[in-house]
Amino acid sequence: MSPSTGVPPASEGSSWIRRRGRVDAPLLVTALPSEAAFGFVGRLLPTSSGGELRLQLHRLPPPDAMELLHAADLGASTELESGTTVRGARPARLRVEAAAAAELAESVAARVQDLWRVGLSLHAVDRRPVVAERLRRDLARRAAALGLRTRPPEFDTARVVRPPEFPPADGRPMGYWHLLATEGAAAFFPFVDESIAEEGGVLVGLLLDDAAPVVVNRWSHGSYSWGVFGTTGAGKTFAAALWALRTRWMTPGLSLTFIDPLGEFTRLGPLLGGDVVTVGPEERGRVNPLDPATTGEDRRAKTVHLVAMMRALFPSLTDEESAVLESSLDGLYQRGRDRTPTFRDLAEAVARAPGLSPNRLATFLELFRSGPLRHLDGPTTVDLTANPLVVNLVDAEPSHLPFHLAYLLDAVYGRLRSTPGPKLVVVDEAHLLTRHPATTEFLDRIVRHVRHFEAGLLLLSQNPDDFLTSSTGRSLLRNLSATVLLRLPEVSSETRSFFQLTEVEAEWLPRARLPAEAGYAEGLLRFGPSHLPIAVVASTPEFDLLAGALRTRPPVRAKDPAASAVPDTR
Repeated sequence: MSPSTGVPPASEGSSWIRRRGRVDAPLLVTALPSEAAFGFVGRLLPTSSGGELRLQLHRLPPPDAMELLHAADLGASTELESGTTVRGARPARLRVEAAAAAELAESVAARVQDLWRVGLSLHAVDRRPVVAERLRRDLARRAAALGLRTRPPEFDTARVVRPPEFPPADGRPMGYWHLLATEGAAAFFPFVDESIAEEGGVLVGLLLDDAAPVVVNRWSHGSYSWGVFGTTGAGKTFAAALWALRTRWMTPGLSLTFIDPLGEFTRLGPLLGGDVVTVGPEERGRVNPLDPATTGEDRRAKTVHLVAMMRALFPSLTDEESAVLESSLDGLYQRGRDRTPTFRDLAEAVARAPGLSPNRLATFLELFRSGPLRHLDGPTTVDLTANPLVVNLVDAEPSHLPFHLAYLLDAVYGRLRSTPGPKLVVVDEAHLLTRHPATTEFLDRIVRHVRHFEAGLLLLSQNPDDFLTSSTGRSLLRNLSATVLLRLPEVSSETRSFFQLTEVEAEWLPRARLPAEAGYAEGLLRFGPSHLPIAVVASTPEFDLLAGALRTRPPVRAKDPAASAVPDTR
C-alpha cells in the first residue's frame, strides 16, 4: 500500500498495466483509414464487453498550423526538385503530398478549416489479464474491419494510458498523434446515430454494431419498391417472406402477391389464407399471355408488352420478325374486339404475313400449338384475386422462365391497376428478366409506375451486376427506395461505384455471414445516404411460422448480432 493514499501501487506487464484492481490492455491506433463515416468510432466498441475508447482532440493555432503545412509542402517539393527521396517516397506520392499540403494551407488561411492533433487509443479493461487480452484481440479485429491499423504498446503502456495534458505534451509513443483537418477530425465525433425508426414502418433488421432496430416505412417514400441481392443461401427468401409478413401486419388491407419461379413460397400463401396458382405443362390452370384485360383493355399497350415477352422467349428474334409479330397482333386485336385471341390465332396470322421466307416466326410459334408451351394456348382459366396469391413456376422449363415471368408480371400488373388499396409484389429470380433489353425495360417501367397504383415491388436477385450492364437496369436500381446487399461472391468495380461502397464495405460483403453460420443473414442496407450493416432477425413466433412455411431451409435461431465485426459505412 502507498503510505500516503492507501492505494496499491500500479503493476505493469509487457503490454498492460494494472491500477485499482483493473487490468488496462491498450491498443495504439497507428494508422487511420483513407475514408470513414462520421461517428465511426461508435462502432469500435461492442456493447457487451469491457472496452473503452479514449480520444484527444487539440486544435492547433492557425500560425502553428500554417507553419507545419508550409514545411510539409516545402519538404515534398524540395525532394521532387532534387530527385532524392530520403524518406523512401516515390515522386507520385510526393506530388500528392505537396498538392494536399498547399490546398489545406489555403483552407486554413481562409479559416475554412483548422488543423487538429488527434490521439486515439482503445482499451480492453477487466480484472484478469487473460480476459483483457482476449477483449483486446476482439477490439483489434473490429478496428481492422473499419480500416484502422493498431498495435499493442510493448513495454510502453504507461505512456499510452497516462491522463491527457493541456497543451498536449510529446510524452506519447510514436504513432499516437495524427494531424487531421477539420473534416477528418469531425469523423471522430462519436455521437452519431445512423439507426432509422420511421413511424408506421416494419423492422428490417438490427444494426450489427449495437443491435439498434432499423424500421423503414416503404409507403412514406417516392418509390415503394425495394431490392434484395445475395448469393444462394444468403437468406433472400427468408428476408423477403419476413418483410412481407410484417408489411401485411402493419398495412391494413394489403394485397400480397408472390411470383415464385422456384416454388419457395407455395406453403406460405395458403397458411395466410391465400391460394397458389401453378403454371406448367401438367397443370390445368392457365393465364393467357394475349389477354388484354391485364392492360385494362388497352390493346395497343398489350401488343407492346407481348413483343417484349416474346423477345425474352426468342432472343434471336430479328427486328423484321418483331415488326411482323406486332402488326399481326394489332390486326387480331382490331378485328376481334369482342373476343380474346389465343396463340393459335396468332400463329395463323403470322403464317399469312408476307415478306418472311422462310417464315421462321411461324416455326417459333409452333411451341404454343404443339410444343411444350401448348398449355398456354387458350383463355385464362385461373383466378388471380386470392390474397395472398402465390404464382408457382417450379414445374416450368428453366429456359422458358423469363417468358413466364414477363407475362405473369404483366398479368399481376393488371391486377395492381384494378385493385384498390396498398399492394406488394415479391418477384423472385428477377435477374431472369434482365437477359434481354426489352424485358429489362418492361421491368423498369413497372417499377417506375406501380407507385401510382399504391403498389411496390420487392425484387430478389443474386447479383446487382445483372442490372448494371445496361442503362435501363441501372435506371431500375435507382428507382428502388431501399437496397439490401447480403453476401455477394465478389463485389465488382461496377457494383462498388454504383452503390458508392467504401473499400471496407466492398471487402466485407463477400465475408458477410450466412444464416447457416450466424443464425441470421448479415447485409448492408443502402437507404438514402445511409449504408447500415444489419442483421435480418425474426422473433420466435415469426421464425416458427416461416420455418414451417418456406420450402427453403430456414436459418437456425439467431445469435447475438452485436457480436459481429462491422464494416465502415457512410
